Amino acid sequence: MADIAQRRVRTNEIWMHIIEKGDGPLILLIHAPDPCLTEHGYHAVAPDMRSYGDSNYPTDPALYTILHLVGLIDALGQDQAYVVGHDWGAQIAWRLCLFRPDKVKALIKLGPALSTTVPTVEAVQIHGDKEQGRAEKSFAKYNSLTLFKKFLLVNDPDVLVAPPGVELIDFLETPNSLPPWITKEELLYKAEKFRSFGFTGALNYYRAMDIISVPTKFIVGDKDVALQTFGTISYMEGELFKELVPSLQVLVIYSHHGRSKSLTTEILSFFSERSGN
Repeated sequence: MADIAQRRVRTNEIWMHIIEKGDGPLILLIHAPDPCLTEHGYHAVAPDMRSYGDSNYPTDPALYTILHLVGLIDALGQDQAYVVGHDWGAQIAWRLCLFRPDKVKALIKLGPALSTTVPTVEAVQIHGDKEQGRAEKSFAKYNSLTLFKKFLLVNDPDVLVAPPGVELIDFLETPNSLPPWITKEELLYKAEKFRSFGFTGALNYYRAMDIISVPTKFIVGDKDVALQTFGTISYMEGELFKELVPSLQVLVIYSHHGRSKSLTTEILSFFSERSGN
C-alpha cells in the first residue's frame, strides 16, 4: 500500500528498521499485527526488533534487554506511546510497562500473561540453558524454512518440553501442511530474513531474560531468617543465581565479625572499585 512507509531509525547504537503508517498518537506494534488502527487517527509503527528483519544483529546477549524500545520512542520524537504486544513482544511489552511506565500511555496484550522472573522450563530449553552456541548447533541441522515450520506452526503446548537428553528442535515435528492463516510465500519471506544471520540474535532475547547486567554484590547476615528459609542457601550457592546475575559476588557476614562495620566496609569497597577514580 502506498501509504505504508519504511525507514531505518538510529537508536541505542543500532539501526532499527520500522514500517509506519498514519498520523496521530504513536502506537508501537511489538510483534503484533495492525488491526486497521491507522484508519482511526493513529501513527502505527511496527519495528523489526533487533536481530529481526532488516534491523541490526548485535551478538552480545546483554544487548537484548527490553529497554531499547525506550530509545525508539525517543527517536520517533515522542515522550510516550500506546503499545500492542504479541507473543514474545508481549513479554517485552509487559516489562516495558513495569520498568518504564512513564513511556507507555496504555497497553494491549495479545498472548502470554505476565510471567514471573523465574525462567520457565520451556524457555530454558529454547535458549539452550543460556549457553550461547548450544541451541545454534542444534538449529544448524535444519534450514531456516524447516525451523520456522517447527516453531511457528506448533499447536500443542505439551510438545514444547523435550524429553531429557533431546534438544527441543529435534523433538518438534515438521508439519506436512500449512494452516489457512499463513502461506508458503509468507514463511519463505520470514525464513529468508534469518538465512544470512542465523538465529543467535532471536535466541539472545531468551538469554537476556531476567538477567541483571549491573555489577552486583549480594550481602546477607548469617542470622537473617530469610537465609534459612525458601531454599535461599541452595539458590544462593547454585548456578541459576549466577546465570541471572553474571557479575554477582556473594558474601555472608557472620555476626561475630562486627556486622555493622563489616557491612559499611563491604559497601564502600564495592562502590569504590567501580567509581572510575
